[in-house]
Amino acid sequence: MMRIKVRRFCLRLFGPMKICSKQMCAVILTTFLISNEVSADIYKFIDTDGRIYYTDKPKNGLYKRIIRTRPVTYSAAVPYIGVNKKKFADLIAEAANRHQVDVNLLHAVIQAESAYDAGAISSAGAVGLMQLMPDTARRYGVVNRTDPVQNIDGGTHYLKDLLRMFDSNLDLAVAAYNAGENAVIRYNNSIPPYPETQNYVKIVKALYNRRS
Repeated sequence: MMRIKVRRFCLRLFGPMKICSKQMCAVILTTFLISNEVSADIYKFIDTDGRIYYTDKPKNGLYKRIIRTRPVTYSAAVPYIGVNKKKFADLIAEAANRHQVDVNLLHAVIQAESAYDAGAISSAGAVGLMQLMPDTARRYGVVNRTDPVQNIDGGTHYLKDLLRMFDSNLDLAVAAYNAGENAVIRYNNSIPPYPETQNYVKIVKALYNRRS
């Protein structure tokens, strides 16, 4: 389990550094966390003394997720994006029409989430094309998260609710899909300052604008 005070982490990596301020350590740690070596979701907690802790196994709700990893199969699925996109195109179009969500946005989210891999599973337990977590699946009546029909329908319904919740603000809805709606609300209806979430929004928007 990773539970690291920022300064201790810097000392472990680089030894004593006079210039290793708390802010600088945080930047170094963030850079490390968003590297390809990360294999689990990362959560952050700041205690009452201002000490920062990171973990991949939060013990309570005080830890906030700042990094959500892609499925371990993402890279392997990328070469087959074109084939799988065509395979699921009709299901995606039907779900988009049923829930009145822009089909191009739906494609962008699916590509960013799973690279169109219906069997994708993340280290945190997100499953399928739209990487549904167990709680989200239950909320939208998804019994089998590996079933493309159920997965796409549940994820699309969730995305529609997020768009409605944030007054059709694309940035906020996409950020909420990645980090959770409570994270967006917690930061006064703005994109949470999590590098992974901010990068995710940019990726989804770039994919969306390319298709639109």
